[in-house]
Amino acid sequence: MLAIRTRRRKATALATAAALAAVAAPALTATPATATTTASDYDSTYYKDAIGKTGTSLKSSLHTIISDQTKLSYSAVWDALKATDEDPDNSGNVILLYSGVSRSKSLNGGDTGDWNREHVWAKSHGDFGTATGPGTDLHHLRPSDVRVNSVRGNKDFDNGGSAVSEGGGSLTDSDSFEPRDAVKGDVARMIFYMAVRYEGGDGFADLEVNGQVDNGSDPYIGKLSVLKEWNDEDPPDAFEEHRNQVVYDDYQHNRNPFVDHPEWVESIW
Repeated sequence: MLAIRTRRRKATALATAAALAAVAAPALTATPATATTTASDYDSTYYKDAIGKTGTSLKSSLHTIISDQTKLSYSAVWDALKATDEDPDNSGNVILLYSGVSRSKSLNGGDTGDWNREHVWAKSHGDFGTATGPGTDLHHLRPSDVRVNSVRGNKDFDNGGSAVSEGGGSLTDSDSFEPRDAVKGDVARMIFYMAVRYEGGDGFADLEVNGQVDNGSDPYIGKLSVLKEWNDEDPPDAFEEHRNQVVYDDYQHNRNPFVDHPEWVESIW
């Protein structure tokens, strides 16, 4: 039965990715550089020191590569998210991560009905807050409905729980949060990015992915086995790839390597 469920989940994820790619295609054609860019375009340049490596050697090389970035202030994140997460069908809106809702860019704030800046790697896990660096890194900051964001809180990621009201299919229980199927891989790859980018330098904690939930304020997030499954079952789609390119081209000038090479997750973990 498990194998059947896994195949069904993979089929659903692939169908969702294909549908999103079809929807996003018209908007992406307006930016030819993005539309024609593929992960392999960066293998001989940006990733050249990582190609061919595995395990800890690959992780170390990627850390060095992606640590060369332009850092934003926390206030600057508002406008950046309006570009990175723009709805490809409505340039006046952003797509909210957990719910999948398209909401006006102007409704950013802290009230019910607004969207705010969600730290996918919960900022209390390592106690970095909103400090410039991990607290403002666009590769894990996403627009989220204020109320849904509050439900997620600082919970680790795992399967199961009760439906989150207006959460787009997200589930939650006392110690974990499961995002909607269409962004499970996105969430996983953001977590793996953070674990490679922040290795204890610059006065910040060494962030790591572990095999448990309920990590509290420790600099860990789980659940590793589940995040690896999500990365496999929900491959990068056009929206996620376009977002990675915008962050690279216009803001931080570094990339999430797991969007370009999702197979590197298995190589490192």
